[in-house]
Amino acid sequence: MKQRIMVFTVGVVTGALLCGGTVAYAAGLMAEPSNQKIYVDGASVQLEAYSINGSNYVKLRDIGEAVGFNVYWDGQSVQVDSDAPYTGAGPQSQPAGQIPGQADKLSYNADGSINVPTDGSKYVPKAGDRVRCDDGYIYEIKDVSRYDNNVFAEGPVGPLPAPTCDWSAFPDLETPKAEVRHFAHDDGDSMFIRNLYETRRMEYTIYNALGKEPSAWRDGRPLASVQLTIRAEDDAYTRSFWPWRSSELEKLVHSRPNSRYYVEAWDYYHKGIFQYTRYCVVSE
Repeated sequence: MKQRIMVFTVGVVTGALLCGGTVAYAAGLMAEPSNQKIYVDGASVQLEAYSINGSNYVKLRDIGEAVGFNVYWDGQSVQVDSDAPYTGAGPQSQPAGQIPGQADKLSYNADGSINVPTDGSKYVPKAGDRVRCDDGYIYEIKDVSRYDNNVFAEGPVGPLPAPTCDWSAFPDLETPKAEVRHFAHDDGDSMFIRNLYETRRMEYTIYNALGKEPSAWRDGRPLASVQLTIRAEDDAYTRSFWPWRSSELEKLVHSRPNSRYYVEAWDYYHKGIFQYTRYCVVSE
């Protein structure tokens, strides 16, 4: 293991860190941008830092980049490779379908571009992926450092929810069509990928929430229903949130247990940079 002399005058946090705004709030804590100077081997470096309860915090990823060791998420846990330079991504020796947590249904075109999974498998983006959009445009992903590291997120989302009630009482829902939407802008193109895997997370979370609502059932059958797409006419009534918080859907079910729920999840990229996964829901 490499030995380095590091002088840090701030603390390190390995989970998602707050960003943006002058004052941010999460989990009952107040965070403010910190102007504390940071030195690596005696040289001043510029790192985004926040003061929380009197201590300063920076991202472990940023420390890895500044010092020269790799930090990445392998689909199951945070990995620190002290003998590898910082890339923010894991070893690329395995094909895409073999990376832990990666979809096993990726397909490739003759030009090497990727077709996102159409069966609801999980797609874990990597820097360098070239995704074919529905309009034929090839969108190159350049930065996935925010993946599993969204603002205020407690950590990676994890596996899909397990049943806590009888899911067999709900009808089998057809997987929506996979969509990859490309938008051209003067300040850089954006891409939206319909995230079928995370859409299922929303569906299953609502099922489990309904299982806790006796008024949502009659003769062992649910009075509520779930649809895995949002109708165009309901766009104005759509509420969205990110990062993932099951409480958002649980509160909605508690307030409207006999509703019809429409859900969608979208991965948003801008200038090749993964921004966040947006969770969208309409109830009626």
